[in-house]
Amino acid sequence: MGVVVKLPGPRDPQASLAPLVALVEEDMAHVNRIILDRARSNVDLIPELARHLIDSGGKRLRPMLTIAAAKLCGYHGDAHVRLAASVEFMHTATLLHDDVVDESSLRRGKTAARLLWGNEASVLVGDFLLGQAFKMMVDVGSLGALRILSDAAAVIAEGEVMQLITAKNTETTEDDYLAVIDAKTAALFAAAAEVGAVIAERPKSEAAALRSYGRNLGLAFQLVDDALDYSGEPSKLGKSVGDDFREGKITLPVVLCYRRGNASERAFWERTLKEGDVGEDDLAKAVDLIARHNALIDTMERARHYGAIARDALAIFPESDVKAALLEAIEFSIERPF
Repeated sequence: MGVVVKLPGPRDPQASLAPLVALVEEDMAHVNRIILDRARSNVDLIPELARHLIDSGGKRLRPMLTIAAAKLCGYHGDAHVRLAASVEFMHTATLLHDDVVDESSLRRGKTAARLLWGNEASVLVGDFLLGQAFKMMVDVGSLGALRILSDAAAVIAEGEVMQLITAKNTETTEDDYLAVIDAKTAALFAAAAEVGAVIAERPKSEAAALRSYGRNLGLAFQLVDDALDYSGEPSKLGKSVGDDFREGKITLPVVLCYRRGNASERAFWERTLKEGDVGEDDLAKAVDLIARHNALIDTMERARHYGAIARDALAIFPESDVKAALLEAIEFSIERPF
């Protein structure tokens, strides 16, 4: 059953990743070659499973942030390319692990790797990709970049555990939810941007600014993802609408709706999310309740709030094509098609 509710609020239909993609295109071609090379293994299953996810698309926004941040800081060299590939491998590994934990059936519109090769293989290939990511970080030879990305890896793992704790827990607060997405999503965005300044040996103020930009962009990005699960089109999401609902995930639209609902409505969320008793018409009812309590409107307002912080973080940098592209990436992430 498909349910589509158009997200409310202001949109910039012209917002696009195209300027950012164009600016990093040459370096990203190099990143993609490294990714394919580093996914090789004498164990046939490893490249087969890794390529299934790597070739399935995705915006590659995180590695693009590393490339763009390095350009913004005037970096000359090739370390940013290897770090960008490391960032993408870290992200791909977390996707493989996520799908096992969440028991997902789709990833980027394709059958999840865990259904094709099994949970064990998905987890172990994810571990292989993490290992390759850290090998590339070591090859770069920047202790600062290694520290930032290794810290992010630990924080992401903590975020996964926090999500397990909050899963199906209708008592989850907005602060609890924000702590999860800060660790699970925003940490890698923050690290991906910050390392660009570190390898360029820029002042701490610029590294901190790029970290803030990445973190707040990541928070906004995840908030919009969670809103889209109750409002988007499957062909554009790469997953079925309502996957979060069916998996019992407690996202901000649900947190807000549960808090604002009456006893009967809260009982509905406890039955469907906490107990996992989901009927044929329950997704439609969930969407209706979320709309009734303005939960999507307020989730999008939160996203725009973090987008504004990300925008302000770049204010210390002089005007340039790279800065303009990074600013437009904020608008795209918040107002992307649905």
